[in-house]
Amino acid sequence: MPYIRNAVRRSLIVALGVAAIATGGAAIAEVVTPEPVTSPSFNGPVYAVAYRGSTVYVGGNFTSAIVGGKSVSRTRLAALDARSGALLDWQPSADANVRALAVAGNVVYAAGDFDNVNGTARDAVAGLEAATGTLTPMRHAVNGQPNSIAAGHGRLYLGGRITAVDGQARGNLAAFSLTSGALDPWAPTTDDVVNAVAVTTKRVYVGGRFHRTNNVSSTIRLSAVDPATGKLDPTFAAKPVSQVFALAADSSGVYAALGGQGGRAVAYAPDGATRWTRVFDGDAQAIATLDGTTYVGGHFDKACTTTNNGVKGLCTDGSVPRGKLAAIDAQGNLLPWAPQANGVVGTRQIATSPSLGSISAVGDFTTVGAVQRKRYVAFAGGGPRVESAPAEGPVASYNFDSTIADGTFDDGSGHGHLLRTVTRNEGKLSTEPHGSGQAVTFPPRCSGQDCPRVVLRAEATGDLNPQDKPLRYGASVRLASPPDGATGPDGQNILQKGYAAAGGQYKLQVDGVSGKPSCVLTGRTGDVSYVARSRTSIADDDWHTVECRRTGPALAIVVDDQEQASAAVPPELSIDSEQPFSLGGKGVGPNNDQFHGALDDVWIHIG
Repeated sequence: MPYIRNAVRRSLIVALGVAAIATGGAAIAEVVTPEPVTSPSFNGPVYAVAYRGSTVYVGGNFTSAIVGGKSVSRTRLAALDARSGALLDWQPSADANVRALAVAGNVVYAAGDFDNVNGTARDAVAGLEAATGTLTPMRHAVNGQPNSIAAGHGRLYLGGRITAVDGQARGNLAAFSLTSGALDPWAPTTDDVVNAVAVTTKRVYVGGRFHRTNNVSSTIRLSAVDPATGKLDPTFAAKPVSQVFALAADSSGVYAALGGQGGRAVAYAPDGATRWTRVFDGDAQAIATLDGTTYVGGHFDKACTTTNNGVKGLCTDGSVPRGKLAAIDAQGNLLPWAPQANGVVGTRQIATSPSLGSISAVGDFTTVGAVQRKRYVAFAGGGPRVESAPAEGPVASYNFDSTIADGTFDDGSGHGHLLRTVTRNEGKLSTEPHGSGQAVTFPPRCSGQDCPRVVLRAEATGDLNPQDKPLRYGASVRLASPPDGATGPDGQNILQKGYAAAGGQYKLQVDGVSGKPSCVLTGRTGDVSYVARSRTSIADDDWHTVECRRTGPALAIVVDDQEQASAAVPPELSIDSEQPFSLGGKGVGPNNDQFHGALDDVWIHIG
């Protein structure tokens, strides 16, 4: 089919442009095409979407699908061919809103406000044959409003504002047997509404606006329970700052779409620690993951370039357009994917298909980009996975495990950027064991003009200048705790290319005796420096990985794989310095910002 071939070609181009780069080699990244593929529209809101093989099922409050300008009757439920976009002859009907869909085997499960499906009594939850739309025998009386359903562990899990099922008390959560359809004993409770449920091999994640799960007060808005017993998992302790509207989960943890002052997409590790956060100027209402990329939907119009926002969600440090849809890589970097949907409510739900490499989004939008797509849009997947790093790897890399006879350190990238030692006042480097090799150690703290000074320097070459391209650089760092009573600036340069007043620079430094690292970018004019400063000190005499990332309009600092802070950077900012690259200081003259710790595994990626 022509549109599939074109979509694949476009997605390959996009993937090449937005792929992420990892420190340990080429990372894998794949992003769907930003151009919508062929699909029907709908005459009313679409709330729910789910994949089953090459079929997409949708539910909502519509009464017809629009195909080729013609109206085709579909009453709150419909199905599409995911490959061609054609409307399928699957047409069960519901008498009120369908709010959620889930697929298990040959059955499509629907939940919502309805009392009847296919003219037969079905209160709030129903099972439908995936091929014919025929009702299954499953039938229950649900007191309340379901918001979310998910299948797994032989059960259909239901979340919402629910007080009872079949006369048995339930506290906003319930489950049914996928085999018999019967109500399951699984019955954890929350003290307020549940908006989202996500199932993994070991947990059921629950999100909403509650403050207690199973009457435990430390489980505000997001918790994890056992999929068989409903018992609270106390090893998961996330603390979302606002209401959770949607969840997705994979082996890395759980992803939450939040409302509040603006909106947020947050990735949590299995213990509940925050892995990354992205902020928008409106609620994030939908979230899903595919091939290492997290897709977010909501009623936002812009993505903030940092995690800071103000009144009514306004981005305070700059923003970029992201109309109702956005994509984020595995490290939390905002990707250029920006289909630009319209509307006030925007995107309500997103579903992904790993087998097809495609995604579908539903809501209340009517156009996506320059194309009319009323309330449903699909994006085709890419072809072969794309290696994000250039074939030759980093532009410079140093592990300090081998030296040339004259004491020069090799460049492991193969680009020949050898490091030569420059000293003053008898400054010397030493080595210490680290990992399976060795690290280099710089002179200890010293005060006065005659302190030993030493830097490692590579000749100035053009391929170490990023200009306005994406840039990542970092190192493993060990920094001793400051002595008791230490005061003063004690700035230390770890890694540096160029000078602020001479063509610009990029550097990694330690700010003051507190030992907090920061990343700095300065453009060619040298008039403004952009700084992302960590909230966490690394001055504890332990090893830490520290990384600086410049992607598009943002600069971020990452410590031990956790993003600590970010700063807005003009997309046009360019660094093109004729000055050398150095480690351990900006030079050996007075006030050289001498580094006093140990370094290993230094690297630079450009592009």
